[in-house]
Parts: sequence; structure tokens; C-alpha cells
Amino acid sequence: MSSAEELADELADVRSLNALAETWRTAPDGSRRFVPSFDPRSGGTSSRVLVLMQSPGPQTIAAAHSAVCSEDNPGPTAAAFRAARIESGLARNEYLRWNLIPWEVPGRVRPADIDEGRRALGALLEALPVLDAIVTYGTVALDGVMRHLTLDEHPRLIPVIAAPHPSPANGRHRAEQQRRSVQALQLAALKRPV
Repeated sequence: MSSAEELADELADVRSLNALAETWRTAPDGSRRFVPSFDPRSGGTSSRVLVLMQSPGPQTIAAAHSAVCSEDNPGPTAAAFRAARIESGLARNEYLRWNLIPWEVPGRVRPADIDEGRRALGALLEALPVLDAIVTYGTVALDGVMRHLTLDEHPRLIPVIAAPHPSPANGRHRAEQQRRSVQALQLAALKRPV
């Protein structure tokens, strides 16, 4: 397969996810809301690991229409995650980075935001057929996944590994935070027998 064909396959893996993201850009009240695109350098629909953060951060929101949910984004949160991902050995094409709440959340996250996010998560999980593990970063992402597993009619059971959010605002015990992030990604990357 030529490199152009490989690139086309990679983009196809992300194209269907971006179509899903487009559905989330319309709020229940019919208004438009900000939702970034999926990272074309990720594993797309072939991802084995889903890395789940809370919601788009300020740097992503600032990128507006060109925003992508990616470890390449500017800012300390993306840099901390990227460093942990590289140290863990998880390949870039084996994971998909996303947010429990795919759209911008002005102000504090409310329970209704988490509930709407967990429904979006259900749709995303259906689009990821070979997913082996979910790594949540922060309590909002973990709560949303647990709500999905315990409130959906027929949830797909996937191992979940929780790590502290890599935000600099979560600065206490920075060395432990990094070690837990690396370990969570290593555990998620383990290949499971079929």
C-alpha cells in the first residue's frame, strides 16, 4: 500500500468520527456550539485506547474552526499528556483522545452536562469497534464513564483506568501525577488475548 493510500485510510478512520462530532455541534435547543474535530493523526475508528478528558480547554476553544482534540495542541495540559503518552510507549495510531463533554462548557460543569456527555460517549463507543480500554483523566471524565456503564440500557463493558487530570491547575504531587498517567497508559496499551 502506498503512503497516499495509507493516509486516505487514516483520514477515513477519522472522517466518520468528524461526522459524529458535527451532530454534537447542534445543541438540544437548536443553537450551535463549539466542538473540535478529531485528530487525523490518531487511530480514529481503529483505536484500541480511548483517552477521555473533561471538555475542550481554552487553548482548543481559541483555535475556533480549526480546532482539533489533539496532544499537539498548545498549552501545558496537552504537553503533559504527550510526554506521558510517549514515555508509556502507547503508539499515536493506537489511541483516540476526546472529551466526555465534546462541546465548550462555559463556567462550571453541571450534572446535566455530564449526563448529556455520557450519552455522546455511548455514540462514540459504538464507532470504536476494537476498543480495549478507556483511560479517564479527571473526576468528570470518570464520573461520565461510570454513569454510562450504570445508566445505559445495554452498555459495552470496557476496562476503565482512571488517572489525575494533567492540568497545571492540578499541580499537587506533580511527579506522582505523571507516574500515574504513564502507568495508566501502559496498562491500557497491553494487548489483550482474543
